[in-house]
Amino acid sequence: MKPMMILPPLVFGALALMFFFGMDREGGDQLASTREGGPVPELTVTPLGNIPGFEREVLTTGGVKLVNFWASWCAPCRVEHPQLNTLAGEGVPIYGINYKDEAAKAQGFLDELGNPYVAVVQDGGGRTGLDWGLYGVPETFVIDGDGVVVKRFAGPITEQILDSIIRPAMAQAAQ
Repeated sequence: MKPMMILPPLVFGALALMFFFGMDREGGDQLASTREGGPVPELTVTPLGNIPGFEREVLTTGGVKLVNFWASWCAPCRVEHPQLNTLAGEGVPIYGINYKDEAAKAQGFLDELGNPYVAVVQDGGGRTGLDWGLYGVPETFVIDGDGVVVKRFAGPITEQILDSIIRPAMAQAAQ
């Protein structure tokens, strides 16, 4: 048998093994965050109507808090909203950043589903989303009392995610 006839199947086999083991890496489908372990980024935001807003300094002191990026046009944001209401009912401070949305629609979203946020600001141009490394909405960041990002979760917070990822990250942030 000629060596050139064996080469294509060997190359194919090697590539197939690389793809197989590359897809089986730990971490699931969550993309790594460059923000975890670092300070909360800057905010380039505006107020959302008459709702109290916040500045970066609020996120750098005090206890554990969540920062949640959301939008009225985001269907997964509706899915996670009951979990945010639950956390707010437990006294967890959640700061909302409305992402690339119209103020009237954002206000309507909160009027319809309830406002779990202690304060809300608007990131109309998306600058803050870029600074925070946002992949899309919803995304939630767990922040410790020193203003360090302990965890970033991309996607809607379901009951399972709340119990398996968000609550443990909050416990870690409280240490």
